[in-house]
Amino acid sequence: MGSIELIATAAFGLEAVVGRELKALGYEDQQVEDGRVTFRGDLDAVSRCNLWLRSADRVLVKIGAFEATDFGELFDRVRELPWPDWLAENAAFPVRGRAVRSTLMSVRDCQALVKKAIVESLKARYGREWFEEDGPVYQVDVSILKDRVTVAFDTSGTGLHKRGYRSLGGTAPLRETLAAALVQLSYWNQDRPFVDPFCGAGTIAIEAAMIGRDMAPGAGRSFASESWPQIGAELWQRGRSEVGERRRPTLRHTLIGTDVVPQALDQARVHADRAGVGDDIHFQQADAKDLRSKRSYGCVITNPPYGERLGDRDEAEKLYRSLSDATRSLDTWSVYVLTSHSGFEKVFGRRAARRRKLYNGRIECTYFQYPGPRPPGHGRVQSRISND
Repeated sequence: MGSIELIATAAFGLEAVVGRELKALGYEDQQVEDGRVTFRGDLDAVSRCNLWLRSADRVLVKIGAFEATDFGELFDRVRELPWPDWLAENAAFPVRGRAVRSTLMSVRDCQALVKKAIVESLKARYGREWFEEDGPVYQVDVSILKDRVTVAFDTSGTGLHKRGYRSLGGTAPLRETLAAALVQLSYWNQDRPFVDPFCGAGTIAIEAAMIGRDMAPGAGRSFASESWPQIGAELWQRGRSEVGERRRPTLRHTLIGTDVVPQALDQARVHADRAGVGDDIHFQQADAKDLRSKRSYGCVITNPPYGERLGDRDEAEKLYRSLSDATRSLDTWSVYVLTSHSGFEKVFGRRAARRRKLYNGRIECTYFQYPGPRPPGHGRVQSRISND
């Protein structure tokens, strides 16, 4: 099998981040759309992208795309797709779907019809009336947006934010994919100091350490497509060998994560150890107002409380003022804050140089960016992404 079309799905606002990650992996032929980046690659791309993409939600193999406004058209177009090229006689192929602003809005009916159309295609190829579906699982993903149907296989299985290191529950946890994006949208790199003064369970600091050491985020987990004969164990072994070859040694600067909640810090330490970066991060109990550093040209990247619930807003604003006061003394540092608070800049006392709309789960947030001066003798090490 030669070049195939793939889709890396992403939360709204992170598509350009994922597109840049794909280019870094060598996949230049791509199209960035809302919630997804479509690109071309060989079968090797399935393993490499699952192992290395930090801010994508899933990696899909695109089987086909077409317009459909009635069930008959949907059935016929799905049946015409090359299902036997992928599905053996014993393959399992559950169907999930979603529809947005489309004529075909009954997701359950669409799922049932797609399943039936695939079965009819396999009947024609294998000359059978019944399929046991006791072999490798190929999750069929059907997405309908404005009557445009995209049909694909999910190669990831569990979402890519599930790295495998965070098993302890926490209050309002930040997804690993979003945490990685916050770092990638900043000017932080492995040669600069880092502080998260509201670190919680440590996700931003852990993702930063993994980026700084070039550690594959998917190295500690498995993927649905590892059982697919088209991919094969050899490709996965090749992909995982690259993981070990690229890993860098301990970071130059120990990353700092602080919080006032000792239980959160206990979780952060456990998560960092499980991620393999426990020696790269120092977690300590401290208030954001006490933030200090003798080092220069560092980055503060943080996701403070939003004050979403009634009675919490005043407390959140008090924290923002404390953070503003503390960071004023760090005049060579860059500061990045994710919050849903619409009046953050007024409370913080400074207008952000850049703003980017992002979603923390279902919560619409803004990533407020206050880039500091560049270190003497250094350009911007990382290329930045447009904040339009």
